Amino acid sequence: MKKIVVSIVVGGVLGIAGGRYVLVGSALSLIPWGLAGLALGSWCSKKEWAYIGGFYGFILSFVFMVAGYTGGEPLLGRLPFFAIFGGVGGVCGFLLSWIGFTLKRKYSKSPSLSFAKP
Repeated sequence: MKKIVVSIVVGGVLGIAGGRYVLVGSALSLIPWGLAGLALGSWCSKKEWAYIGGFYGFILSFVFMVAGYTGGEPLLGRLPFFAIFGGVGGVCGFLLSWIGFTLKRKYSKSPSLSFAKP
């Protein structure tokens, strides 16, 4: 439960920051988003990485679009479209989390240094 809350908070904070304050309108905002997704995946266990990454990506994308929306139409009418694009962000978060988990699993195991045959 704690990791779900952390992924939602991290996604929300990065979404607001990217939509309003830091690197607004720049593709460079993808760098901290990607690093956070990798970090979340490396923090998760085998049973957690998929949904933690999905939550992170969906919340980040959805909050980013809501925070950056400055259109003339009411925001409520745009929320379904933002949710669809949030789903795409969820897939991206899923992939980043998988990569982070896979890298952790690959590099955290130390190779066997035993040369003797049993």
